[in-house]
Amino acid sequence: MDKIDEVLTRGVEQILPSRQGLENLLRSKKRIRLYLGIDPTATRLHLGHTIPLRKLQEFAELGHEAILLFGTGTVLVGDPSERDSGRQLITQKEIEENIATWKDQVKNIVDFKKIKIKFNGDWLTKLTLKDIIRIGSKISAIQLFKRDNFTKRIQKGDTVYFHETMYPLLQGYDSVVMDVDLEIGGTDQTFNMLMGRELQKKIRNREKYVLTMKMILGTDGHTMSKSSGNCVWLTDTPQDIYGKLMRLPDELIPDYFEVFTAYTTFEIKKIKTELQKPDINPMTYKKKLAFEITSQLHRKKLADEAQREFEKVVQEKAIPHNARQVELLKSQWKIVDLIMRFSLAASNSEAKRLIRQGGVLLGNRKVTNPQEIIKIEKDTVLKVGKRNFLKIRVI
Repeated sequence: MDKIDEVLTRGVEQILPSRQGLENLLRSKKRIRLYLGIDPTATRLHLGHTIPLRKLQEFAELGHEAILLFGTGTVLVGDPSERDSGRQLITQKEIEENIATWKDQVKNIVDFKKIKIKFNGDWLTKLTLKDIIRIGSKISAIQLFKRDNFTKRIQKGDTVYFHETMYPLLQGYDSVVMDVDLEIGGTDQTFNMLMGRELQKKIRNREKYVLTMKMILGTDGHTMSKSSGNCVWLTDTPQDIYGKLMRLPDELIPDYFEVFTAYTTFEIKKIKTELQKPDINPMTYKKKLAFEITSQLHRKKLADEAQREFEKVVQEKAIPHNARQVELLKSQWKIVDLIMRFSLAASNSEAKRLIRQGGVLLGNRKVTNPQEIIKIEKDTVLKVGKRNFLKIRVI
């Protein structure tokens, strides 16, 4: 498999209108222009965001003109993709706060010497009424309302606001302004990216290809989402990144190697084969995966430290050297109140769930009743989940 085959295959879900057409274009030795657009809707990025970023970097490494487009204009509308209700409008202040640290978060994934940064607010916010009418005249309103999530909302009796129908047009217009040959995005962006393809054909009378990347599941084996706690955040500490990846379901190990590492296709096929053998411990490959990704997002030295910490705390059941130390005036506490006092769980319900599942230890004793009043001796250790430790001293 050569470099062009690799870039068109690895982690790729679909290429429209055809893979062969894009492959022919790349093999023609033409330097193409492509882009990936990201709307600044939050301050943090997670590992899933790096999948299309890595693909953008792969094209840049092949010598193509790669653009990372910050959606400072489209975000004012809010992408309705995969949403069953409308988004709240965002303010300019929120946009600036969200985008402030993004470049720093992805600096270990993206080489900004090879990738350009652009902001679609630079042209979208300058569109006149005449411009919007001209763009809108190229697309059928019926076509816009046929998108699945709009149909579902209408069937539920919910509304679809007019500004939401503008989003695909505005994102599509990015392709025309930058005059691109290719757009990269997740499968949830297919509708919007195809809108750009149609506008490119109708306004510039030329082809634009769409490459969608596989959507990866979170560390719990369910759909990755910001609210579910199954994301590896790019701002996480090395210990947190390594520890979260070690909780990954075994069946997802090859998928994570494919989209998050530089392991070759041949090496990944070998890993898949090995994992099917009954005498192979998946932990071996999971540790290699966790180390590789932690090294990418931080440094090899910090990944080494995170691995040793994991082996010490989780595998050898030791107390981490940097466990948090606190002092309390009283020795008797309701266990849930103590956990929440020191933010060892995201909510009361999560704390109760951890307790019932045997995930809370006071010293060497499991606490399984959320209503229990515990008595803390002079010095003791509270463990919540696999990696949260608290050294408590009563004064």
